[in-house]
Amino acid sequence: MSANSNTLAAAVCGVTAEIKARARLVGFDQVGVVRADALTEERQQLEEWLRRGFHGEMPYMARDPEQRTDPRKLFPEVRSVVVVTLNYNTPHQHAHDRQRGKVSRYAWGDDYHDVVGTKLRELLTWIKQRWPEADGKVCVDIQPTMDKAWAVRAGLGWMGKHTNLITREQGSWVFIGELLLNLELEYETEQAADQCGSCTLCIDACPTAAIVQPYLLDANRCISHATIESRAPEIHPDVAGGLDGWIYGCDICQDVCPWNHATSPTEEPAFQPREGNINVSLAEILDLSADTYAARFRRSSMKRAKLAGLQRNARTLLKNSAVETQRLKG
Repeated sequence: MSANSNTLAAAVCGVTAEIKARARLVGFDQVGVVRADALTEERQQLEEWLRRGFHGEMPYMARDPEQRTDPRKLFPEVRSVVVVTLNYNTPHQHAHDRQRGKVSRYAWGDDYHDVVGTKLRELLTWIKQRWPEADGKVCVDIQPTMDKAWAVRAGLGWMGKHTNLITREQGSWVFIGELLLNLELEYETEQAADQCGSCTLCIDACPTAAIVQPYLLDANRCISHATIESRAPEIHPDVAGGLDGWIYGCDICQDVCPWNHATSPTEEPAFQPREGNINVSLAEILDLSADTYAARFRRSSMKRAKLAGLQRNARTLLKNSAVETQRLKG
């Protein structure tokens, strides 16, 4: 290697190290950098998943798989993908109360799109000030990118059998974001080894058998899909009977995962639970109007389900509770 090549390589390493350090400074727990190549193998898996209809009532997942798996379709100048994770775990636990619905842990605090997006935009602003030729695009779930696939490629964790990213440090209690940059950087050379082994706790625990085989989820059977993404007036009976008290999302497959049993709590105050967001009152949900719903869930991920969806879910839980009460009475 020539002296010029050595100098260039050293410069690239230096820039990458600075960006990673700044990413941690703005609050991210992990950061990895990979070349902005097309996700060829992941696209094949996505297309097979779509072909089998496992995306349920998420038609956006089927729109232009090429764009979803090639960052150059989103940002033609992209050279590098900076992938970050942010821990959202807090030590609180759900109450067991049939008059209250359980909420998925990711939605206890402020909307992660806002929190992660703000931090990524802060990072991008700093990069553009530090290197004026730099430009980039922030991606946090809303954009058609395969967040978990990029995190795996960046060596931040492995894909669990429940199809969530698992990291050694925070288990699967992490949000993922990407920063697409037009800079050539130093890329990760190793991926994390799959540590799930022979464990099938997540598969065995799913009350609706949504994990049809290791690493394969049928959204049509998934409680999270039914309570968040579905716009049907009624939850399908195959799922409704297995809701297990969940009104928004479901954490069962993550709660049983051994990698989530000894994780540290988040240092991000925005992810601390809002009042009444760990378990929500079913009666309160049914009493909401359009205006009170908008105020109650402002800047919350729970607005994803819409008022009609939350009220449908609440009615289903109350119906399940009545059936269970009648069964116990004999």
